[in-house]
Amino acid sequence: MPCLHSEPPEFMEPGSASPGASPAAGTERSLNESPMVKGVGWFFSPMWSPRVKTRVSRFGDGMKSEQVAWLDDHSDFTRAYFLRRGSAVSGQQAEMSPLLPRPPRSSFDHSDLLMKSHHHRRASSPSTSSHLNISSITDKFRPLTSNLSAQEGMDRFSPDALSSHATCSPRSSRYSFSPFRPLSPICPCSPDIPHSPQLLRPNATKTAACGYGEGCQWMMELLRGGLSLMGSVEELCQGVVLHARELLAADSGSLSLVKKDCSGTRTLEEVIGPTALGGLSDDLFSHAHIELVKGIMGCVLATGSPMNLRDISEDLRFDFEDNQSSKIRAVLCVPIKNHGGEVLSNHMDVLGMVLDNIQLYESSRQEAKRSQALIKMAQVLSKEHHSFEVLLSKMAATIMPFTHAQYCTIFIPNKEDEISFSRVIHLECEELGSTCQIYRRERDISNIDPSYALRTLVTMETLNMSESSEGSIKSLICCPVRNEKSENVIAVCQLMNKWSRDSDEMEAFHRYDERLLEDLAVYCGLALQYVQAVRITEERRASIEVTQEVLAYHITAAEQEIQALQEVTIPSAESLHILDFHFSDFGLPEDLTTQATIRMFLDLNLVQDFKIDYKSLCQWVLTVRRGYRNNVPYHNWNHALSTAQSMFAMLMATDQLQGIFSRLEIFALMIATLNHDLDHRGVSNSYIERSQQPLAQLYGHSSLENHHYNLCLFILNNTGSQILSGLSTEDHKAALHMIKRAILATDLAVYMERRKEFFSLSKKSKVSWKSEKQRDLLRSMLMTASDLSAITKPWPEQKRIANLVAMEFFAQGDKEKKEFKIKPIDIMNRENSTRLPYMQVEYIDEICYPLYKAVSRLFDTCSPLMNGCKKNRENWLHLAEEAEEETSENSIVTSETHKNNEEDIQTEE
Repeated sequence: MPCLHSEPPEFMEPGSASPGASPAAGTERSLNESPMVKGVGWFFSPMWSPRVKTRVSRFGDGMKSEQVAWLDDHSDFTRAYFLRRGSAVSGQQAEMSPLLPRPPRSSFDHSDLLMKSHHHRRASSPSTSSHLNISSITDKFRPLTSNLSAQEGMDRFSPDALSSHATCSPRSSRYSFSPFRPLSPICPCSPDIPHSPQLLRPNATKTAACGYGEGCQWMMELLRGGLSLMGSVEELCQGVVLHARELLAADSGSLSLVKKDCSGTRTLEEVIGPTALGGLSDDLFSHAHIELVKGIMGCVLATGSPMNLRDISEDLRFDFEDNQSSKIRAVLCVPIKNHGGEVLSNHMDVLGMVLDNIQLYESSRQEAKRSQALIKMAQVLSKEHHSFEVLLSKMAATIMPFTHAQYCTIFIPNKEDEISFSRVIHLECEELGSTCQIYRRERDISNIDPSYALRTLVTMETLNMSESSEGSIKSLICCPVRNEKSENVIAVCQLMNKWSRDSDEMEAFHRYDERLLEDLAVYCGLALQYVQAVRITEERRASIEVTQEVLAYHITAAEQEIQALQEVTIPSAESLHILDFHFSDFGLPEDLTTQATIRMFLDLNLVQDFKIDYKSLCQWVLTVRRGYRNNVPYHNWNHALSTAQSMFAMLMATDQLQGIFSRLEIFALMIATLNHDLDHRGVSNSYIERSQQPLAQLYGHSSLENHHYNLCLFILNNTGSQILSGLSTEDHKAALHMIKRAILATDLAVYMERRKEFFSLSKKSKVSWKSEKQRDLLRSMLMTASDLSAITKPWPEQKRIANLVAMEFFAQGDKEKKEFKIKPIDIMNRENSTRLPYMQVEYIDEICYPLYKAVSRLFDTCSPLMNGCKKNRENWLHLAEEAEEETSENSIVTSETHKNNEEDIQTEE
């Protein structure tokens, strides 16, 4: 990073002081006012040498000031002159790009230096390609300059363009240049390079330096081939250091990359170490030397300004305890900035731009590779795996080709002992030409060194190291695999020995490998959850099957009971009064309720039309009856029978309905009415949702109705109760759909949403029921009319049922008070029991009567339902008035009693 030399330079200007010395020895001044520069991305540090003895001629040398001033005043002529000269130069050199002017090729052979430098790389730094021949990549740099015309290219190097670097330019804000003298292009080989207010100026050079400023041959080649070097950042940095050594005759040089961690802290990552240049022995650079280099670069990183020191030993900021470090004398350290930072020279400007582009390209290339690996891991994860170890092995094998790792080991922690491993999964990669084969080896935990994995297990952080002292491991990276839920480490993945793509040497794992391994850790955590979820799902599926088997056994009627119903003679509909709208099941024996159900299916010809096995029908009816809870006051088997009887009465009394509905629809309606409240718990959907019962979590909305349908489906599929077995596949599917729609329609919330459409339909003079949508609406309204038919029954039956409903509602209100500490709604508040008649009148007016009025308008034969509803309303209203009169009388008596008490008190007084 800094420029180091063993002898003091002899090319200082007379009277100049050391810019890097202590206050006693001189004063060092910064080129930038701001102590921190955000755009700093790379640092370059050539090492100056006393071999430089000559100056390089600049533009304007040998010219009189009047000539220079004339050129400044006649910019058009000057531009045209440089265009002609640039065209002449480019015409003489056939191998140069036609888009930009190019100076004569330097006699210095860059490729030789680069070949030599390859053998002096640090073992700990990431390996590079074999060499970089800058002269041979002339044609590879066109993507960067292909958008420039010849005119634009020459304009960049014209005096007018160069004069933009004057005092007002941000590049030279700390310096003032004479307006009568054109500013020379700034180049590291120029004697006027502004690295410090007190410059170190070489007096002579033995080699032919570039000397062309912005037209530097190396810089032109860099522009033409920079993009072709993308993905080879280190090779380009090698060329940078070698070119600087040629220009400045430095003994050594180094270059480091500035990178930021997650917290935003900037650190230096060495790319080219001090031993990178050829011709120097490794023992010249001790550990103290390297630390000194890092310290100098750290100062430049902190200030963002270049550092040019004549004798670093005189600078009190640096420690010189080691004898080796005393060999370092003159140092030049320059920041290379990206497009967002202020640049110090044209070479650094171009280099910063190219390095920035190469870094972006390298990042995008690694991201593309990472995306491929993630897609492959996702594909592995999407497949069904019953073994966690097999899944981990496949996912680890996915990233090994991307990281070029020779070994991959996954350590599985011991559940009993948190700081040990119970077993390992070991994979080896064998390269076969351009492809590789991955094998899983059976290894015992005792045969593998777990020390690094244990360290990762304890710290729970990624470990990346190289050059292990054991020799067998050249590079290693460990990453913890966490359970996303518990944050516990469930495994440790370790990659070892990264093979170089260009040689047989080992490389260090870089930050992209770390990210890829961390991605693998995330996917492994997901894989664990996936395997666990699959295992839990399978266990729950097995548990559900066992539960269903137990339920089927207990819900199915006994064989003797089935046989008794099968053999008994079913009474007629007339004797059972099931054709009457005023039918009441009160006092009806239980065996007659099942016989009445069988009679409905027989009289509707459903048994004959759908070829229902009679025994299966008997078992199904008995099983449905057992599906209702006996401890529920109202929503029990008697309510189910009453609902089915109301539907049966409407269908039998109205030939028009049997003409509208198909035989399959009638079959579905009868099944739905009997099953519409299966396993009712005596509470509403709101209570189930508020108490967060499993039913609410399972269905979300209409929880009870969905539960009723699923239990209905369970009974229909139960062995011996399959009354739909005679249907075709298409009819079976259609029947289940209609049954579900019909049962869900009994939710009053659904009724309130759809009734407006039905009321509008009922007001039409003629309705066509050919549309499935309209028939579905009619089926839904008839289901609600059957469900609420208790309000149409004779007054004694209606009053008895109303008390049962109130008992169920008040019980729910009591639970809400106790569990939720809230006041129930009026209809469920036991304190409002005396207001039952008022609530019944409101219930009829708002819910029941509008429905029966619409049904009666469409079908005259259903008018008994409306008439019964009206009569019951009158009865409830009469009770309400009586209750009001009684309340008034009580209030009068209370008032008179209170008045008498007051008179007695006054008399006593």
